[in-house]
Order: sequence, then structure tokens, then C-alpha cells
Amino acid sequence: MHHDVDERELWLRCFVPAPDSPTRLICFPHAGGSASAYHTLSVALAPTAEVFAVQYPGRQDRRNEPCIDNVPELLDRLVPLLSAPGDDRPLALFGHSMGATLAYEVARRLQELGGAAEPVIVFLSGRRAPHFERGETVHLRDDQGILRELDLLGGSVGAALRDPEILQMVMPAIRGDYRAAETYVHVPGPPLRAPVVALTGDRDPRASVREVEGWRQYTEGPFSQHVFEGGHFYLNDRAEAVQETVRRHLSALPVPGAGA
Repeated sequence: MHHDVDERELWLRCFVPAPDSPTRLICFPHAGGSASAYHTLSVALAPTAEVFAVQYPGRQDRRNEPCIDNVPELLDRLVPLLSAPGDDRPLALFGHSMGATLAYEVARRLQELGGAAEPVIVFLSGRRAPHFERGETVHLRDDQGILRELDLLGGSVGAALRDPEILQMVMPAIRGDYRAAETYVHVPGPPLRAPVVALTGDRDPRASVREVEGWRQYTEGPFSQHVFEGGHFYLNDRAEAVQETVRRHLSALPVPGAGA
């Protein structure tokens, strides 16, 4: 059992413990991102939800571990940690960009397993629905080619990556994540039962409002979309509005065991 606890703490980071909150929210970072991307959201959402941010291998304090460069293996590692018995609070999922693909696929697997771990709501941000895939190959470019993509998307990476040492340190994780996102193949299956909330920036060069709205057909639960001003990393620039939107949806969830 000890090993499982270590594994869980390795993958799931809790910056603001809120054990009395009614919901657990698992957050999946974007390609090249790390758990700390969700630090401010963790602070903002307590005590509505206790946030656990996923730390993928190959970055920050896990940078000596090999990256996982494909979605199926990430799912194989994450799903058992999320479905393990122990904490029976309702589970909500949030993913941005590549993280949205993971949140959706984790939700599908947890739904298949059934039981307490089936998610009660899924937030999908900055990612077009699977039927809009464009067959991108950023992961095959050289380092400068990947940097050009990161510049196009904006975000805070640009300046730091001008330093060759930093670039050398983080590029394997960025390239591995892009490979995972770009080689991902959607296998059709039953729609989600949980409500899906799609979030998008109105000027995202890689996920248009219409493409993000496409997630509507992947759930039989309620669907809603929120469009924010900004590009791919609108959630950094519009942090408070995003936090408020997530909080509102989480607060509206039915309380387990509280009757109809």
C-alpha cells in the first residue's frame, strides 16, 4: 500500500489541502506544462474543491524520469490512482489543451469502471473536439520549430526558453507531450454521462470557438461553453473569470446523499 501512496503523491500535487471540501478536482496541464500551472486555481477554489494537479514525469522535480510520450500509457498510469478506494468525494476533471484530451479519456475510462470514481463534471479547455483533428506534426520539428509554435500560442514560456541550458532541460518534456497529443487517436465509444463544460479563448489559433463547441456531441449530460477574451493561454490572462466559472459549476453540483 505504501508504494501506492508514494505513486499518488508523485503524480497528484495538492498545493492547498482542503479535505473538508465537497469535491476533488483533478487538473491536467497543457503540453510542456507542469502541476504548478494550477497553483492559483488551487488557491482560488478552496474550499469549494480540493485541487490535485497532475505532475507528468520528465519535468520539474520529476525531470530525471523519462517522459511518457503517448496518451494510452499516461492513462494506464493515472486511472488506477484516481479509481483507487480511499477518498469517496465526487471527482471532477479539468484539462487544458493536451490536458483536455487526457481529462476526456480519463473520464471515459472511469465511467467504464463505474462506481464512486465516475466523474461528476468534466471541464475541457483550449482543445478542439476529436473530430476536428488536423494531423499536426510539431513534435517532428527541430527545437527552433517547436519554439515557433510556442511563440504562436503565447504563454509564458518564450523568454525563458531563449536560454540554451533551460531549453535543453525542458525540450524533451515539451517534445514528448507534443508527440502524445499529436499521435493521439480517438476511438469512438459511448458518450460521457457527466456534464461537459467547454472553455475557450476567442483568439486561440489552435482551437476555434466552433471546434471547441464540438465537444457537445461527446456527452449525453448537459453541455455548456464559455468563451473568454484571449488566445490559447486565455486562462492565465483571464484567471479570475475562469476561476469564477469553474467555481459556479462546481457549486451547482448536487450534494451526494442530500436527497433529490
